[in-house]
Amino acid sequence: MSGVTYDTGALLAAERDDRALWVRHRSLLEAGHLPVVPAPVVAQAWRGGGPRQASLARLLRGCRVEPLDERRARAVGALIAASGHDDVVDVAVVEGAARRRDLVWTSDPRDLGRVAAAADGDVSIEVV
Repeated sequence: MSGVTYDTGALLAAERDDRALWVRHRSLLEAGHLPVVPAPVVAQAWRGGGPRQASLARLLRGCRVEPLDERRARAVGALIAASGHDDVVDVAVVEGAARRRDLVWTSDPRDLGRVAAAADGDVSIEVV
């Protein structure tokens, strides 16, 4: 494992001020690891900010948001075809994590596990 990729479930846990998520996130930062959040995950979780999303905004400041450019979009599309799972957000999470050999933090291990089985690369999934 080289790093950690956050799925939407991790972002929503941060938004709820889930203590366990925040402890783990701080541990990553203190160890010098910057978690990755694919841009489609931000789109799925973000609802305009404001006081309700202050914790989410704080979490994102301690992450690297990975853009979904044309090259990544094509890789995601290919993995959609290979996995038979058509949720672009889920597949973008797994595609990036497989490429980086990241651990994925998610609340949806079943769907991501199906996609990970079709991905080239080693993807570990951990429930948050």
